[in-house]
Amino acid sequence: MQLAFPADFIWGVATSAYQIEGAAQEDGRGPSIWDTFSHTPGKTTNGDTGDIACDHYHRYAEDVACMRQMGVGAYRFSCAWPRVQPDGQGAWNEKGWDFYARLLDSLDAAGIAAHATLYHWDLPQALEDLGGWRNRDTCRRFADYAAEFVRRFGKRIASIATHNEPWCTAFLGHQYGKFAPGNTDRKEAYLVAHHLLLSHGLAMQAMRAEQATAALGIVLNQSPCYPANRDSEADRTATRLADAFMNRWFMDPLFRGAYPADGVRHLGADAPAVEAGDMDIIGLPMDFLGINYYTRSFCSAEGGIEAPARLGVTDMGWEVYPEGLTDHLVRIARDYTPPPIYITENGAASDDVLNGGTVHDPLRVNYLRWHLDALAQARARDVDLRGYFAWSLLDNYEWDSGYAKRFGLVHVDYATQQRTLKDSALWYRGFILGQRAAATVKE
Repeated sequence: MQLAFPADFIWGVATSAYQIEGAAQEDGRGPSIWDTFSHTPGKTTNGDTGDIACDHYHRYAEDVACMRQMGVGAYRFSCAWPRVQPDGQGAWNEKGWDFYARLLDSLDAAGIAAHATLYHWDLPQALEDLGGWRNRDTCRRFADYAAEFVRRFGKRIASIATHNEPWCTAFLGHQYGKFAPGNTDRKEAYLVAHHLLLSHGLAMQAMRAEQATAALGIVLNQSPCYPANRDSEADRTATRLADAFMNRWFMDPLFRGAYPADGVRHLGADAPAVEAGDMDIIGLPMDFLGINYYTRSFCSAEGGIEAPARLGVTDMGWEVYPEGLTDHLVRIARDYTPPPIYITENGAASDDVLNGGTVHDPLRVNYLRWHLDALAQARARDVDLRGYFAWSLLDNYEWDSGYAKRFGLVHVDYATQQRTLKDSALWYRGFILGQRAAATVKE
């Protein structure tokens, strides 16, 4: 196998707490906004909740064994804030911290590096009752939580991301009402987006004050934007505006110290108020940037025009477009000079069926193959890529889609909780082994 990646390139898998842990009311865990949202009739497919999910809270050792069987060297997971601090402030829940200590012990024993995310959308409901991310004080509560995480685990973690996909928290949660807490107010959504970025910066300060040895950064979902008709000025204008809100609304404050001017003009009175010093805090240097990529945005001034999808679509209805990953990585490396980049999520949902003890998922195998090739092309164009985390380790609770969508490399029978490695998991294992063998030969 041709060596496309250096020997120290990180190969991993990723999950998030509410999607897999279950044990929603055990050992002192407090309710999160996703507990509230998923238990509200009509909010999720089939009324599904994360109460049990993949029962990872009790089966984490089995899941680490799956990772070891796959040959990955790294695991990206999120810490559930309401599990370790039920009210989002005040007393810590030692039983919650003990769970993550046991998980880290299991990863250490398997030789798998731990990469943590502090916030993957599960805000303690007690903080939501006080205004949630609309309340600027939540930013300081988040920084306190980040500092405590470092005090306890800072020397056992390879990297710590403050937030996962703040775009989703802000807009799917506060403008479009699809995610918790289910609000539909544009002005509120942009205020939330600002507070998420501010909380990131405050957490960076707090973790550095605790002398964190882990690499520190943030994870953004990014979607390169293309005009449906390149010859249409209206489509090109729509594309620039889509890019302003999908990509630049987070990248510009982090790396340029301001929100994109075209986006601010478009929002008018709905643009967030920025207090003195906010941008200095938001723009503090980071050790890494995490990018989650699934598909591109196909933009038309008229709307409703579907992308060509020559490689097909996933079970989410998302176009498979690997060249978008190369294009976007080259673009952000050129425009922002970011720190080292990790692909922290990349994967495909498919309608997988367990048959005779096996799961054939050719769509996902091709998806992984094509996107890893896209990464190799980006590296060949001088993008500083350091690692890749496939989404997801397990089939899991897919937010408002409930259990109807399967992203996992490992199949989960939700009735029995039996785990089965899919063809994609075996393919990924072979790819990783091939890369390691090629690196050994080169040495």
